[in-house]
Amino acid sequence: MALSLKKHEMPVQDPKVRAHNFDEVALGYDEETAVAEAERCLHCKIPQCRKGCPVSVDIPEFIGKIKERDFDGAIEKIKEANALPAVCGRVCPQENQCEKYCVLAKKGESVGIGRLERFVADRYMAKNEEVKPIEFAEDAQKVAVLGSGPSGLSCAGDLAKMGYKVTVFEALHKAGGVLSYGIPEFRLPKDKVVKKEIENIEKLGVKFELDAVAGRLFTVDELMEEEGFDAVFIGTGAGLPRFQGIPGEGLNGVYSANEFLTRCNLMKAYKFPEYATPIKVGKNVAVIGGGNVAMDAARTALRLGAEHVYIVYRRSEAELPARKEEVEHAKEEGIDFKLLNNPVEILGNEEGWVSGMKCIRMELGEPDESGRRRPVPVEGSEFELAVDTVIVSIGTGPNPIIAHTTPGLATTKRGNIEADEESCATSKPGVFAGGDIVTGAATVILAMGAGRKAAAAIDEYLKSKKK
Repeated sequence: MALSLKKHEMPVQDPKVRAHNFDEVALGYDEETAVAEAERCLHCKIPQCRKGCPVSVDIPEFIGKIKERDFDGAIEKIKEANALPAVCGRVCPQENQCEKYCVLAKKGESVGIGRLERFVADRYMAKNEEVKPIEFAEDAQKVAVLGSGPSGLSCAGDLAKMGYKVTVFEALHKAGGVLSYGIPEFRLPKDKVVKKEIENIEKLGVKFELDAVAGRLFTVDELMEEEGFDAVFIGTGAGLPRFQGIPGEGLNGVYSANEFLTRCNLMKAYKFPEYATPIKVGKNVAVIGGGNVAMDAARTALRLGAEHVYIVYRRSEAELPARKEEVEHAKEEGIDFKLLNNPVEILGNEEGWVSGMKCIRMELGEPDESGRRRPVPVEGSEFELAVDTVIVSIGTGPNPIIAHTTPGLATTKRGNIEADEESCATSKPGVFAGGDIVTGAATVILAMGAGRKAAAAIDEYLKSKKK
């Protein structure tokens, strides 16, 4: 049989139906489709796909096991390197990572590595197998992990398996970081996936302290000097929203994407009227930005009842940073893309509520330092967009609270913690950092990769201290 150069289609909910519900959009492969997709893998002698995986999953090995219908063996192989496979199978930008290097991608479409990872992870979770707790030595050293997002969870899981007693401190009332507050239910189900993945880490013996704000309830120094922690990993992410600094950003009806998605996901606005969350979505919504978070905010606004939702982005479609799949899904659902446009002012009425947004048309000039062509305003091209809600999604930065309360911790001009790229070691002995708090806002899997590197470095550091 000739090798197919196309991936097996991912079954999805009908766009007209899903635009009005928060159920998961992508429905996942069944067993026969998964095996058929696995059979597209060429099992190259030098598998290039592995170099695109930030956590170094043995991709050909787990795909080979799917071919043999050894699904338990496949998940065991993934879990050697990846603490959150059901999450990564859903939200990783595989097209820019493992799948980008697949040999098949040169002539057609790569193997659906992410879809196969999701298939075996979901199958494993459906079995509800008991996770064996780790038996810690009486003199096991203690590690504190600040933040329960992807980097913190990954670091905690690896350290527990190495025999360290780990406590994860989370500022919010629910663990998961961006997995819980940022990514919408229709892309990443909270109870079905996130909660279960965290429970599996908890069952290993990792302790979670919620509502524990580092830098307020305790400092990094207090954890080490008074609470007896031998090392600390800081994985607190980048949750501080950025704004454009244009007139009208203080009007009612202007949200940062972070606030908007947190109200929807963590405060359960998507379960209205069961949860009476304070969130107001108008009839016409503009989302400023073009990344995955912008797509999430736009598609969430639609599901919360907006009649018309615009994505306003200053570059063209070719420069959209969001995943191709997310852009396609947004278009299918009816999101209106206003590309090569940039807001210059948010307009308000006498009561202080948003009544519109003034934009200017852009054209692409010479490339900037990012390599993308710089957007240049077209003189005299201003126009007004009639909207009553504006969601700003132009990036996030680090919360300064830990840096300000930790003497000797070096930070960059932008407020990110300085840490070695390989070891995640900071300027402070015994303190490590990784994920968005170091790199700025990036992907779930890159944060997880940093968490794994940090766990290995912490292990090395604590072993050398014992000698």
